[in-house]
Amino acid sequence: MIRTFQSFAKINLFLYVTGRRDDGYHELISLMTRIDLCDDIQIDFNALELSVSCSHPEVPEDNSNLALKAARLFYRQLADHDADTQNRISIHIDKTIPPGGGLGGGSSNAATVLSALNDFHGSPFSQQQLMAMGLKLGADIPFFIFGKPSIARGVGEKLESIETLKPYYLVLCDPGVSSSTADVYKNIDFGLTFGQKRNIKTGLNVPLRGQVLDAVKSLHNDLEESACRLYPEIGQAKKEMSVLLGRKVHMSGSGSSLFTLYPSLKDAQAGFEYLSEKWAGSRKKVFLSSFV
Repeated sequence: MIRTFQSFAKINLFLYVTGRRDDGYHELISLMTRIDLCDDIQIDFNALELSVSCSHPEVPEDNSNLALKAARLFYRQLADHDADTQNRISIHIDKTIPPGGGLGGGSSNAATVLSALNDFHGSPFSQQQLMAMGLKLGADIPFFIFGKPSIARGVGEKLESIETLKPYYLVLCDPGVSSSTADVYKNIDFGLTFGQKRNIKTGLNVPLRGQVLDAVKSLHNDLEESACRLYPEIGQAKKEMSVLLGRKVHMSGSGSSLFTLYPSLKDAQAGFEYLSEKWAGSRKKVFLSSFV
């Protein structure tokens, strides 16, 4: 029995690093939403062994793969409920989300596997239990299991749903270089980050008053300076994209993906087609997407 599941990407509409913890992790506050750019994950529930494969050459197919880690963790937890459970499944990831792009592709794949296995086995775990399971593997995984636009705090695991996020279309760019999340966080210039004027709470209480939260008014990313310093191609692509489209461009997560928001599909389509034409034949890839 083979089933196919969609594994959506995310963007960080704003991301503020608020501190560094003793364990090396960073505290943050971020507004995240899923977008309709997605990988397809095929799970064969009648496989001969537990395995993972991927269409993208840069994605590992060994025990370091997050989707495979998620499956192993799920079955370890499930064994406490049912000692006779067999874990012979194969996972194939048809990759569209750029690896190392700050779009949460690996975390989304892991969350999709956890949710799919939970559903297949009759939902032995609650959503909160699945989120706790996912947090053991990565800070973004609970967000994908939660599945709603959210403000994330802590290391990203404390989630507050935003029911009134104004929808947008976006033109998204993969500049042709992947970034290391660990390296980007490690190289934050805290003097620069905390020396600038901080306005973190702006707009965060608007949804509580039942009004629409317009993210375009609060776009920001504390990790952008570090990522562009480590990977100059990101900064170069950002400048070029901004000039070509005549719009402000922002980076998602720890990079390297760049995006600009449009209120209408028609304008976003025009921007996507123009940028695709200008960058034809280059390493850069362009996507047209929307909030989900």
